[in-house]
Amino acid sequence: MPTKHKLEVDGRTLMLTNLEKVMYPTVGFTKAQVVDYYTRVAEWILPHLKNRPVTLKRFPDGIEGKVFFQKDAPRFTPDWVTIAPVPRRAGGTPIHYVVISDRPTLIWCANMASLELHPFLHRAPDLNRPTSVVFDLDPGEGTNVVTCAQIAQLLREALDRFGVQAFPKLSGSKGLQLYVPLNTAVTYEQTKPFARALAEMLSREYPDRVVSSMAKDLRPGKVFIDWSQNSDFKTTVGVYSLRAKRERPFVSLPVTWDELDQIVRQNEPDLLSLDADAALKRLEKAGDIFEGVLKLKQKLPKLGNRKLSSASE
Repeated sequence: MPTKHKLEVDGRTLMLTNLEKVMYPTVGFTKAQVVDYYTRVAEWILPHLKNRPVTLKRFPDGIEGKVFFQKDAPRFTPDWVTIAPVPRRAGGTPIHYVVISDRPTLIWCANMASLELHPFLHRAPDLNRPTSVVFDLDPGEGTNVVTCAQIAQLLREALDRFGVQAFPKLSGSKGLQLYVPLNTAVTYEQTKPFARALAEMLSREYPDRVVSSMAKDLRPGKVFIDWSQNSDFKTTVGVYSLRAKRERPFVSLPVTWDELDQIVRQNEPDLLSLDADAALKRLEKAGDIFEGVLKLKQKLPKLGNRKLSSASE
């Protein structure tokens, strides 16, 4: 019989199950600790998840077991959980995504072994209005986070020329993401071509270091700037989400540009790879350094006469 524990959270009654189950076997990190992490990180993660449909990456038997992406809310979803219907690109019945805007929903998702939370760039119901542009920097074979940080520096220099700020975060796996907050009335039809054009510009200027093509055979020794994340049907791992890519429960963590520069200077890819406990200590001390992504309003730059292709891959 599965063990059950009743928990009252903000007026909701949650039934937690199998809290003793080990999620990260190498370090013995249990589901109870996963629930505890998301409970304690709630004040910082919830503003970034609020009103956003989320894909849940679930690991019911831990990171060494089966894994699946939960897009449609499961049939046993409580009636108090907010659901956002999202049309399918191929038509038919909409996908009913969970929206995590409060602590009970966050803890309910954690209890389902949703180790990773992958929100959209838009909020419901404005499904074609991204609040940021994101560049997902993916290291090819022979490269690492240090290499990604160097390319992030190049992206920052390019964005500086257009007068916009960007905020870096480590993916919690091998790469990093760069967010350009907009928080203005734009659509994916505008942001995706911009991201693609900038990625292609860097791949032309630094062909031995950067690739913007989806072709995987071009990536060894280079960093792939994935501009395609700027699509209404794609999600990116959320800030402060746990990751299930390595043996420890590392966190997708925002860093400052000074810290990213330090990673490059010291050539130390794991310098700021923090697990759940270390990430919480950092948050309690420094607060949410990714807050600007939610609040900063910036105009989407125009790339002048540069060709902005809207073709999809």
